[in-house]
Amino acid sequence: MEKIWLKSYPSYVPETIAPSEYTSICDFFTRMCSEFNRLPAYSNFGHSLSYGDIDQLSAAFAAYLQQTLQLKKGDRVALMMPNLLQYPVALFGVLRAGLVAVNVNPLYTARELAHQLRDSEACAIVIVENFAHTLEKVLPEVPMQHVIITRLGDMLPRPRGWLIDLAARYIKRMIPAWHIKNTLPLRRILAEGRQLKLQHVDVQQDDLAFLQYTGGTTGIAKGAMLTHGNMLANLAQIKAWLGDTIKPGEEVVITPLPLYHIFSLTANCMVFIALGTHNVLITNPRDLRGFVKTLQAYPFSIMTGVNTLYNGLLNTPGFAQLDFSRLKLAIAGGMAVQKTVAERWQQTTGIPLLEGYGLTETSPVVCVNRVDLEQFTASIGLPLPSTEVCFRDEQGQEQPLGESGELWVHGPQVMRGYWNRPEDTANAMDSEGWFATGDIGYMDDEGYVRIIDRKKDMILVSGFNVYPNEVEDVLVSHPQVLEAAVIGVPSEQSGESVKAFIVPRDEAPTQQSLIDHCRQNLTAYKVPRAFEFRSELPKSNVGKILRRALRDSEPASHH
Repeated sequence: MEKIWLKSYPSYVPETIAPSEYTSICDFFTRMCSEFNRLPAYSNFGHSLSYGDIDQLSAAFAAYLQQTLQLKKGDRVALMMPNLLQYPVALFGVLRAGLVAVNVNPLYTARELAHQLRDSEACAIVIVENFAHTLEKVLPEVPMQHVIITRLGDMLPRPRGWLIDLAARYIKRMIPAWHIKNTLPLRRILAEGRQLKLQHVDVQQDDLAFLQYTGGTTGIAKGAMLTHGNMLANLAQIKAWLGDTIKPGEEVVITPLPLYHIFSLTANCMVFIALGTHNVLITNPRDLRGFVKTLQAYPFSIMTGVNTLYNGLLNTPGFAQLDFSRLKLAIAGGMAVQKTVAERWQQTTGIPLLEGYGLTETSPVVCVNRVDLEQFTASIGLPLPSTEVCFRDEQGQEQPLGESGELWVHGPQVMRGYWNRPEDTANAMDSEGWFATGDIGYMDDEGYVRIIDRKKDMILVSGFNVYPNEVEDVLVSHPQVLEAAVIGVPSEQSGESVKAFIVPRDEAPTQQSLIDHCRQNLTAYKVPRAFEFRSELPKSNVGKILRRALRDSEPASHH
């Protein structure tokens, strides 16, 4: 495809990025920490750590993993926690020890967690005590050698940390995790690690940095192999795109999206470190009133989020009265932005929502709108420097400009492949390294990309992927369910929500029993919100359930 998007580039954005000047994320991170040593890097629950603090703490953690736990280069370490000060400390510690980070959603059920730990063969996990009861259920069946436990308040000064831990324990009726055998408290590790010297590990750009899991179309979560080079390339691409919009050392970034999500991981944990910004971590963005209180406390200038979150804030008392005078960027990704939300956001804050597009497999950013955007465009923007895109039809033929097809992506940010799944990798990537996104779209004559629909049956709930196969597998394991099919239906709140069609065995199960069954086996956002009982489901001549026919049978008001 001719790169017609280049003519729509801002004048300061280069066509390509030079190979990264850093040998690895570790090299990048330590250089930024020395450059911005005294500046605040992260704040959470009202307490801040400077770049220098994060540097020292992550080095102590890395040294302990290396020397006391004897972990070797390339070993996988799982991180299971929400946005807390511990996260960057543990993450950069893992990478500096030459290990591979496996991000885990802390709200996973035992079934989801067991799969990810088994598949990645993680030998250690860092987990917040609140979620340890889930881990305890799966420990007998996973190859886990070391369990490192942290409490919500571990990085906070006393007595604030104690009070937060007490509240977590008594309000949430949390079961303390200390009875899991051989657990290691993070606080003790950091204290002991400070006495050890971190050994240099030779980590290069083509070494693995992350196994970042994405649900498979087969319903099995697959680990996208993201290298140090992939992440550094996307960092450089975004940095080039932002130009000098962001003043190093002056910006306060609000980070409500979990850092274990690829969007937040690259944007908030990497790009904004490169610019010496102060990241304010929101641990529980669902508590919108608490979130607005935090926003009152900081002179914030940048924010990242998904449509659902921006919509939630707009409908929270007190939000519209905040001081938006410093706000210069509000970046939206993870799911499509709704026009009504974008318009209300701009009316309320005075700046547009800047929409971008990416996938776990592309580290993640592929396209983004110009930073000088005046109003919402409903397009996902222009391909980043050094990124090529094209649209192909069912036969793999490239489509001419303006014609729709499946979006394919090529660039230095595209993953190496799926962990231990050569067949899935071959299905998603061609021999030249082009990646098939599964999204249907087209490019207009200015080079802007527009997404029309998804080719896959994947459902996108508030920026999180839900794969119908996985939900259907859980539904049919209910004793009263004969067959089940799941589709996404439009939702005001979350963009899409999950709807299940059920063929019962003899007597129909109650809707509540289905919900309870799903909740035991699936994270909340995957649980169907609507159920429809049928005597049969539409099938192809080979007996495959036709989800498309179910989508087409939905009332027009949904579309």
